[in-house]
Amino acid sequence: MTDPTADHDPKVCEKISGVLSRIADRWSMRVMGRLRGGPLRFSEIKRGTEGISQRMLTLTLRNLERDGLVKRTVFPEVPSRVEYELTGLGVSMLASIDPLGSWTLSHLDAIEAARSDFDQRGTDEAAGDATPGAYVSRVHRIQ
Repeated sequence: MTDPTADHDPKVCEKISGVLSRIADRWSMRVMGRLRGGPLRFSEIKRGTEGISQRMLTLTLRNLERDGLVKRTVFPEVPSRVEYELTGLGVSMLASIDPLGSWTLSHLDAIEAARSDFDQRGTDEAAGDATPGAYVSRVHRIQ
């Protein structure tokens, strides 16, 4: 087996982290998901993305466009019409993210149980109820 850290380059990791941070922000995946069905106007994206402000949608679309994931097209009409659509890069990125979304969906119950257990354990420990081995037995119960 090869050592996964053998080719570790901190500069490359930083770049990867920057892209993944963009994708994992609060709105990018939601906006890209809306665009999965084809080009949409700004108002259509906003209407279908509950809770997003006009300013945040503008920033999100701008960042996705900057990263090459979304294409903005201005049509020479009066009044002007602007549409947004996924680029080939954006489509391929969604195809890569879909399995992660499926995994998350199929494991939500276990994740929520682990969070609940962790939160309860924190409450117990704050109250002085922590006992050696309690954490291990709780983890085994979840699995």
